[in-house]
Amino acid sequence: MIHDIDDLILLFDGVFADRYRTRLVRGEDEPIYLPADGRHDHHRIVFAHGFFASALHEISHWCIAGKERRLLEDYGYWYLPDGRNAQEQQAFENAEIAPQALEQLFTQACGRTFHVSVDNLGGEVEVDRDAFAQRVAARAQRYLAEGLPQRANAFYLALARYYQQGDTLEQAIAAGRALLAATEVSA
Repeated sequence: MIHDIDDLILLFDGVFADRYRTRLVRGEDEPIYLPADGRHDHHRIVFAHGFFASALHEISHWCIAGKERRLLEDYGYWYLPDGRNAQEQQAFENAEIAPQALEQLFTQACGRTFHVSVDNLGGEVEVDRDAFAQRVAARAQRYLAEGLPQRANAFYLALARYYQQGDTLEQAIAAGRALLAATEVSA
């Protein structure tokens, strides 16, 4: 299976652009979420360097962010770059379990291999990548058992339909939109 970033952009935009005024955008630098403003009528999930994994990761954050947070740049969160101490790294990992669990599910739906990101390459502390990976995997299993957040579920379905079941982009988008509409009516 070829994993073309343009297909991923079409899937995301097809499922969400109209209903949530949000688009997936290939970035040149670091990822960022930018709400609509005077120059842009859509919110933008900008992923790093055109990387497929970065796009899935940033989509995961968007799928968790509530309505108010989606009106704030980077959802109103701060980010501490490489070089975190032990306490800062623990806070980072705790905040990243849920989005990386969704990213793991999205990655698997695409038929790709998932790798956790501890994102502290120049840190002062030894990072236990395996322990973090186990926490992320456990949260992914909990999502599967208890249900994914509404937007995540719609995107997961679209990905699985396109990458695993052989649907066309249009069919996968229609399936994601239908699930989204059905869960909004029942919510």
